[in-house]
Amino acid sequence: MENTKAKKRGQSGESGENKSERIKEAYLDYLLEHGVQPPSVYQFTKKLKMKEADFYTYYNSFTAIEKETWKGFFEEAIRRIQGEAIYNEYTVREKLLAFYYTWIEVLKDHRSYVTFSFKNKALQKDFYSKQNNILNSFKNEFYDFVNELISEGKETNEVVDRPLISNKYDEGLWRQLLFVLNFWIKDDSKNFEQTDMAIEKAVNLSFDIMGRGALDTAVDLARFLFQRNYR
Repeated sequence: MENTKAKKRGQSGESGENKSERIKEAYLDYLLEHGVQPPSVYQFTKKLKMKEADFYTYYNSFTAIEKETWKGFFEEAIRRIQGEAIYNEYTVREKLLAFYYTWIEVLKDHRSYVTFSFKNKALQKDFYSKQNNILNSFKNEFYDFVNELISEGKETNEVVDRPLISNKYDEGLWRQLLFVLNFWIKDDSKNFEQTDMAIEKAVNLSFDIMGRGALDTAVDLARFLFQRNYR
């Protein structure tokens, strides 16, 4: 039992979770202080008084740290909203709103990193390249989350199946999230009040598109009249 604990903690007595977090925090600090990634994993770990091999136990590159960081922002927001007893009573629209508001609150604690990442040209290639996109892990979890909301919305009639576009709802919501993110990065209003308004309007628009509206009523009427005339 003691030997197992010792292996998990390593020779330094530091747990794997703590070491992983220490690496991540040190990397993000370096990024913000120097404006570039560390020149090498060797030099980075040397300053941390850590073996280079320890770094690769948790991350295979500096980009991997950033991927985990963005995924962590998402997971923290989900943890917070789902930890509220009232969350399960929300409509699908309200659940998406709750996510956005909470996610932005999480990002506020890391605004310097977020704004730096999107404005730094050296990092932009990693944000937008298909092979090494920093947002990929976050994106995959977001798709899982919104597809659950979409399925729930179809059961409650908040979301309507539409030929050709229903299978694109999740992609549309991802683009909506990127819109919210970019709006917040540029928002200079007090306490980011304009972002809150943008979120509300964006979510309302998405459910106007995905939900049942005047167009659906018109189609139902046209179908009824067509069927009646050709009986």
